[in-house]
Amino acid sequence: MSLVTTLKQADIFYDLTPTQLELVASICSEKMYNVGDIIFEENTTGGEIYVIANGEVEIQINPAMIGKESTGGSYTIAVLRRGQSFGEISLVDEGLRSARARSATANTHLILIPREQLMYLCSTYPQMGFRLMRNLAADLAMKIRNTDLQVREYLVWMQRQ
Repeated sequence: MSLVTTLKQADIFYDLTPTQLELVASICSEKMYNVGDIIFEENTTGGEIYVIANGEVEIQINPAMIGKESTGGSYTIAVLRRGQSFGEISLVDEGLRSARARSATANTHLILIPREQLMYLCSTYPQMGFRLMRNLAADLAMKIRNTDLQVREYLVWMQRQ
């Protein structure tokens, strides 16, 4: 499968033209991970966004990062699959990673898109930048809504204890 075809399937590139997808593909690199490989750690700097071409990625948080003791280590808050992206918060605020990403399957194939080069494309081609940022905002909103639902379910569960 070509890089452009894979990018076209990703939600954050919805409605981009073939030429715009070619521009994005020109700045991408690819990397393979095995099951259990750490893609990036929580509270580290990040300069790229990832798109899953194949496989699954677990997004995990460590409760110890906020002072909570945990005997189980990291907690998986999401499992992402082909066509989904992660690491996008670093695109928006250039802050530290809010979670750890870990390969959940063998032969996880990721597309890495460097932030600086992507931002350059967005500023050079404003129509593409607008579409990408609109899609990115929609993707982040969906993830926030999902997290909100998880928090609500947890609170209801805790009240029943």
